[in-house]
Amino acid sequence: MKHPCLRCGVCCAFFRVSFHWSEADASLGGCVPPELTEKLDPHRLVMLGTDEAQPRCVALQGTLGVAAHCGIYARRPSVCREVQPSWEFGTSSPQCDKARLAHGLALLTPQDWLEPFDTDTPLPQIA
Repeated sequence: MKHPCLRCGVCCAFFRVSFHWSEADASLGGCVPPELTEKLDPHRLVMLGTDEAQPRCVALQGTLGVAAHCGIYARRPSVCREVQPSWEFGTSSPQCDKARLAHGLALLTPQDWLEPFDTDTPLPQIA
């Protein structure tokens, strides 16, 4: 079984991904690729594609609900790192649930976490 998030991806196609500009400034320790962002206001950047009426992050790869993943997983913004999938850690996630419902996907349940994950398929990383 693959991690449920690797079949989903809807959080990346539902929320605006905004974060402090320093996360894309390598001289300050930031790691988000600046070419994948645009200025939102004097203090925040936004991932390209997420400040749209029908958002879809430029870093999202694949097909929603089938096989989707973040193309910059190791370099994703802090707000993306904070989104928890429902029931992975024993509680539901309002953000996960809202995005899944908006895209017509069933909510995750505790049962989605009972099978061991395919350890031969690591989470995607970029160089």
